Amino acid sequence: MYTGRLIRNIRMGIKTLLLHKLRSALTMLGVVFGVGSVIAMLSVGEGASQQALEQIRKLGSTNILIHSTRPTDEQTDGQRRRISIFGLHYDDDLRIRESFPDVLRTVPVKQIPMEGRLGSRSLDLRIVATTSDWFDLVPRRIIAGRTLNASDDDQRRNVVVLTEHGARRLLATASTVGETIRLGGNAFRVVGIIRNEEAVGGAQIPDSRIDAYIPLEVGKERFGDIILRRSAGQTERELVELHSIIVEVRSVDAVERTAEAIERMLSTWHPRGDYEMNVPLALLRQAEEQQRIWNWTLGSVAGISLLVGGIGIMNIMLASVTERTREIGIRRAIGARKRQIVAQFLIETVVLAALGGLIGILLGPLLAVVIREFSGIPTIVPAYAVILSVGISMVVGIVFGLYPAARAANLDPIQALRHE
Repeated sequence: MYTGRLIRNIRMGIKTLLLHKLRSALTMLGVVFGVGSVIAMLSVGEGASQQALEQIRKLGSTNILIHSTRPTDEQTDGQRRRISIFGLHYDDDLRIRESFPDVLRTVPVKQIPMEGRLGSRSLDLRIVATTSDWFDLVPRRIIAGRTLNASDDDQRRNVVVLTEHGARRLLATASTVGETIRLGGNAFRVVGIIRNEEAVGGAQIPDSRIDAYIPLEVGKERFGDIILRRSAGQTERELVELHSIIVEVRSVDAVERTAEAIERMLSTWHPRGDYEMNVPLALLRQAEEQQRIWNWTLGSVAGISLLVGGIGIMNIMLASVTERTREIGIRRAIGARKRQIVAQFLIETVVLAALGGLIGILLGPLLAVVIREFSGIPTIVPAYAVILSVGISMVVGIVFGLYPAARAANLDPIQALRHE
């Protein structure tokens, strides 16, 4: 019985709204654009955040990244020095690997700017001398051939793995895997090509468009530790044994305490502070917190339009109460109760809000697609955005419909019947 009465009231509400189609449609627009903008804004925030989080996850949540940096005194008077000496040492890698029980393995990395040549073609490369473990801790998709393996280091093989961009520039139409290129004065055989990834903010790892990976021991023997860098027409000599050390920790729970212990040890051996440490896990947590703040901000901004839509609904329903005062008086005179009058007007506002919300659900993903196509910003429509938007639109309908409904129910029947 109750269900049948509710269905009749809904039908009556829809019928009443259809008597003023244009007014009802314009009233719904506020809710439509409110719901659509909430979904679109949250989609932008979710897409951008997920992209950043994914890049950080690629660095490894159980990894610690340590990089050599030029100390302050080297930056200020480096031009007066014949050679700049700073950064991580081979011994640092050994100490970290053997001193901390939670450290599974370390990956030392040495970077050497060097020209690569194949016939008449040449390209300035960044040689990354490292171990085969690098490709386990920072995986890259193999396009052709293979990556470095342990035997390459043990047997001091002159082999190189190129990134896709460098391979295209240097090898051009030549065969890829098996081709011999010259790095400085040494011949290296190309054994693989990988797809490189973009660097992630302060947690940059050895990865650029023109990297060439060689075994660490080969890099030490063939090119030594002194690097020549040319900038602003000047040539600088640097002695840096290792440019980076990637540390893999046994578990996520042990990452932060291990990082603190490594920091204390390095500060003892490097009083000049010629290194920096990045913990992807900390970056990940920070990014997740920023994502929550970002989503709340975008959702709140978009929610203002829903508030405006609710005010529009209340305004139009108040006008409807004034127009239908005599109708309300007649219904009260023939026995209608206050709660029935409240239900009638409340159902009309909820129907307006619900229809606007449903249309907004269709509009929101469409807006997200338009934003992605024209701005290039990644967008992901999260399920919670749809549920949240529809829920808010229904709440808006109820909250902003209560006052007009209560005002209609509290009209004096005698005065309502006299209303012209």
